[in-house]
Amino acid sequence: MSAPSTERPLAVVTGASSGIGYELARQFVEHGFDLLIAAEDGGIERAGADLRRDGGAEVQTCQVDLATYDGVERLYQDIAQTGRPVEAIAINAGRGAGGDFTRDTDLRDELNIIDVNVTSTVHLAKRVLPDMVRRGSGKVLFTSSIASTMPGSYQAVYNASKSFVQSFSEAVRNELKDTGVTVTALMPGPTDTNFFERADMMDTKVGAGSKDDPAKVAEQGFEALMKGDDHVVAGSFKNKVQAVAGKVLTDPAKAEMHRKMAEPGSGQ
Repeated sequence: MSAPSTERPLAVVTGASSGIGYELARQFVEHGFDLLIAAEDGGIERAGADLRRDGGAEVQTCQVDLATYDGVERLYQDIAQTGRPVEAIAINAGRGAGGDFTRDTDLRDELNIIDVNVTSTVHLAKRVLPDMVRRGSGKVLFTSSIASTMPGSYQAVYNASKSFVQSFSEAVRNELKDTGVTVTALMPGPTDTNFFERADMMDTKVGAGSKDDPAKVAEQGFEALMKGDDHVVAGSFKNKVQAVAGKVLTDPAKAEMHRKMAEPGSGQ
């Protein structure tokens, strides 16, 4: 295994071909990191080329389906083959689907959301965190969501998956509080990415409404990660209000509120 040709620290970002993931990767480059970035689509190669051009960093790419066990193992193998410690990792890959769980959505689609958002998050963390703890340093950013704070009518599986990520992040953070490793949850609201188009939610109120700039969300997430904060509600002031409301409203009230945002046809 060859020695690294750079003294820049190494960061890993998943779901980095576009959206918040790409902007997180750009934050790392701008702050002096080299990168290993991963995504399932071919856009990861274009993202890698753009990031190399923009910041002069070493950027390795890994096109891999993190919804599969072998995909996560392959990514971890690529991480190990760098021969370098991971100073920071943004476990960001995720997806959603809109619609009535019982009557509209496809089971395979819902299970894929769980595989990407939940299973791969646990799997990759299980591989990377022990290395950080042995070294006594490292920073982990989990992309959660404001959606984690409320039952997601018409996004039932997605919101539940983000509730898992939020709880998981906070629990692991507490377990690692004396290790030198920090864990931070990034909680964006609706963000201007391809999420809603992929989730078939463009006709909903939330899909058709105003959205936050992914670059700003990523900047706030990066800053919180570097400070070692437990979480950050990123984006607009509305998101912060929603997070506070999530602590005081009942679950039935929150489910009804989410219904008004995510019900098919509500944006027309």
